Amino acid sequence: MGKITLIAEPLPDLKLIQPKVFEDQRGYFMESYNKNDLKEIGINVDFVQDNQAKSSYGVIRGLHYQISPYAQSKLIRVIKGRILDVALDIRRDSPTFGQYFIVELSEDNFLQLFIPKGFAHGYSVLVDNTIVFYKTDEFYNASCEAGIYPLDAQLNIDWGLKEDEIVLSHKDKNLPLFSKAKYF
Repeated sequence: MGKITLIAEPLPDLKLIQPKVFEDQRGYFMESYNKNDLKEIGINVDFVQDNQAKSSYGVIRGLHYQISPYAQSKLIRVIKGRILDVALDIRRDSPTFGQYFIVELSEDNFLQLFIPKGFAHGYSVLVDNTIVFYKTDEFYNASCEAGIYPLDAQLNIDWGLKEDEIVLSHKDKNLPLFSKAKYF
């Protein structure tokens, strides 16, 4: 019996999953990662790096990705707080090129999002002191780092925040528009 459930595959290869959570009066227990269970639902990658970020309300991180030869797949979850997670298909040959999927991930819903290579990733923070944790199947490499301006009008992503609440890093403010970005 698998300990995770594939909830949806909203875009090709993008997978929303729900781990089995065992709750009682003491709290809860769950396996947040099990290679065999992921393999059963078609996620067959070798994760090599874990990343964790703590952010304040209103922060948008992204849209980020790495290009070849250091392109990354990611498995995203929220340890504390709540985010709107966005995965944008940037695979030129994909029938869903330029489309994105948005899902709320939180400490309460335990959902995880698997984002394969060829997607840009970002999220907006909906609660102060939110902690996001994600695994990658390739190491970070600064020379392959790329991104897309998250507030690009062409994409028209609803980040769930008012314009005056949004906090972007200097780097993210200067990312190229979708039409000028590097694609897969």
